[in-house]
Parts: sequence; structure tokens; C-alpha cells
Amino acid sequence: MLRTFKAFLQDGRLEWIDDRPHLSNERLQVFVTVLENDADPILKTRGQRMSELLEHLATTNGLDGIDPVQWQQEMRRDRSLPGQ
Repeated sequence: MLRTFKAFLQDGRLEWIDDRPHLSNERLQVFVTVLENDADPILKTRGQRMSELLEHLATTNGLDGIDPVQWQQEMRRDRSLPGQ
């Protein structure tokens, strides 16, 4: 039975897009169909969504209540490790 999975091919390696196939470590024969790469729709969608979110943050002053110095100090504060 033939199964179809979406992936990007780069430098001879496949990067799975949607469902990652459950494959064993055995060597498999595959057929690869190269599609025209006008504009990657997934990356375009992600970029558009990120742009919308950043624009929303800018227009609503969503980060005004955050003191950047205090935030940085909190992020760099040493935390105790579990079990120690």
C-alpha cells in the first residue's frame, strides 16, 4: 500500500511537515515528487501570523506594563535544581 507524506527536501534529508510517518529504522524505497517552490505556504502563513501578532502588540502597547530591566533580572536569576 502506498502512503503519502508531506516533507521538505533539503541537503538530501527530509523534514516532515504534517504527520510524521511511523517508520522503523529499516531502509525503505521511496519516490520523491519535487513540487514547484514558488512560496512555501506554511512558512508564509507562519510569517503572516507572526506579523499580525507583533502589529497587535505594537498597536495595543501590550508590553508597556513590563519593566525590561526587572524582566531580564528575573530571567537570569539562578534557580535551584530539582533534587538539590
